[in-house]
Amino acid sequence: MTTLLVIAKEPRPGRVKTRLTPPFTPEEAAALAEASLADTLDAVARTPARRRVLVLDGTPGPWLPAGFEVVPQCAGGLDERLAEAFAGCAGPTLLIGMDTPQVTPDLLTVDWDGHDAFFGPAEDGGFWALGLAEPDPARLRGVPMSTAHTGAAQRARLADLRVRDLPCLRDVDTAYDAGLVAEGAPGGRFAKALARLTTEAGR
Repeated sequence: MTTLLVIAKEPRPGRVKTRLTPPFTPEEAAALAEASLADTLDAVARTPARRRVLVLDGTPGPWLPAGFEVVPQCAGGLDERLAEAFAGCAGPTLLIGMDTPQVTPDLLTVDWDGHDAFFGPAEDGGFWALGLAEPDPARLRGVPMSTAHTGAAQRARLADLRVRDLPCLRDVDTAYDAGLVAEGAPGGRFAKALARLTTEAGR
């Protein structure tokens, strides 16, 4: 069975979703980040898994459901932090971030038979999911992160493996992204938080 990793930041104003500001205030952006994280963790909690691990920059809050191990992120760039998250695992492991609240248990329930890796590309050129049957931190270290070519660079690191590509999802980075993601998952906490904040501000 799969170990599921979620890498995330504590949703504190000024530290998360800064590209949502403006039009949202730092406090509103943090509220949207918290809703996104809560939706993500809920999907993971409802997915069959051997372990569920939150790799966190910050301190857990009331948004954390039961059944998760919490480990701190290491220092360094994002490639180092992702690599270290995999280094703490044995056996098939799937890692996702906190920026795709539309993720579902069906998307996260992967069949490793005949596959060495899973790769979920993101609309912005990055990736939202990476799965390795045999976690190897070297497959992430040195990959340039937060660029339009991050996904292609990471996918190239898997060229010698049997890879199954997952559906392409949109990360919540901008207010435009937020609106599209909420439309695609209207029943989630994220969509409800976005609707509330938009109504309150008359946006």
